[in-house]
Amino acid sequence: MSSTPLERYQKLAITDSLSKNYRYPIACKELSFILREAFNQFPKILQSIVFQDTLSAFRLLPQMQTQSAVSAVHLLLQSVEAALPKQKRNMAVTEFKQAMVAHKRRSKAHQVQKGSLQMPQDILIHVFSFLDMQSLVSAGIVCWSWNMAANDNRLWELQYVVLYSGADKQQPMRLDEDRNNNLLQKPVDTRTVTDWKEAVKGAYTGALSKKLTTNRGYCEHCKAIVWLNNSKCLNVHGRMISEIHDIKPVTSFQVVEYLLDDSLSITSSSDSDSDSEGGSVSRLWAYPKHLRNY
Repeated sequence: MSSTPLERYQKLAITDSLSKNYRYPIACKELSFILREAFNQFPKILQSIVFQDTLSAFRLLPQMQTQSAVSAVHLLLQSVEAALPKQKRNMAVTEFKQAMVAHKRRSKAHQVQKGSLQMPQDILIHVFSFLDMQSLVSAGIVCWSWNMAANDNRLWELQYVVLYSGADKQQPMRLDEDRNNNLLQKPVDTRTVTDWKEAVKGAYTGALSKKLTTNRGYCEHCKAIVWLNNSKCLNVHGRMISEIHDIKPVTSFQVVEYLLDDSLSITSSSDSDSDSEGGSVSRLWAYPKHLRNY
C-alpha cells in the first residue's frame, strides 16, 4: 500500500534529528530543499509540520556550536525567503534573527568560559585516534574544541595508513573489492604529504566515497530513507544488515523526490552519479579546520 507524504516525512525523523548536534546541519539542509522544492505541493497539514520544524531549527541554533550549523541555518533561511508565503516568511525570519543574536551571545560566553572546563586537546586527540573515518568526521561537528581535535594532522595520517598497508603504502589494507572496481585511488608519494586529511580525501572517488560518507540512505528492508551509521541502517530489523549494498546512498534532492513520489527508484551509486547539490564528498569535507568566532 502506498504511503502518504505525511507518513514519509515522519519516517525521515527530521523533527527529532534537529535536537542532535551531529545531525542538525544535515536536517537543516534537508528542510531547506524540502521547502524550496516541495512545500507548495504538500497538503496543508504537512505544510504546517514542515513550517513548525523550520521554526524549531532556528530556535535550536543557539545550542549548536559549529560553523556548519550556522551555514546550514543560512541555507534554510534562503529557502524560507523563496518558498513561504508572506506571513509565515515574516515569522520565520524573526525567529532566525533572534536565534542569531542568541547564538552570538552564547558563543562569546563560551569563549570566556573555555579552558579548565574543556578536556585538553591532547587527550581528545588520543581518544579520537580510535575512531573510524566517518566517526572522526562526525565528532568534528559537535563543538569547537572537538572540531580542532578531529582535524589534527596526525589523526588523518593514521586514517591514511588504514587505507594503504605496507611500508611503501602501495597496497590497500581493506576494501579490496572496491579497489578492484577502481574506487580507491592509487597512493600518493607520502614524502610530499603535508595535509593528511586532503590525502585521505583524495584516496576516494565515486561510489566508494558515497558509501563511506553519506548520512542518509534508502534501506531495502525498511523501504524508506533512513539515517545511517557506517553505511548501515540504524533501525532494528531483527537481523544484522551488514552488507553495504543493502543501502543506497541518497541526495537531498532524492529525499524531496521520495516525499513527493512513493514510487521513487533509487539506483546504486556510480562515478557518474554526482550530486547536483555538490556531491556527498563535499558534505564530508565541508567542515572547516578551525571554526571562526562570530
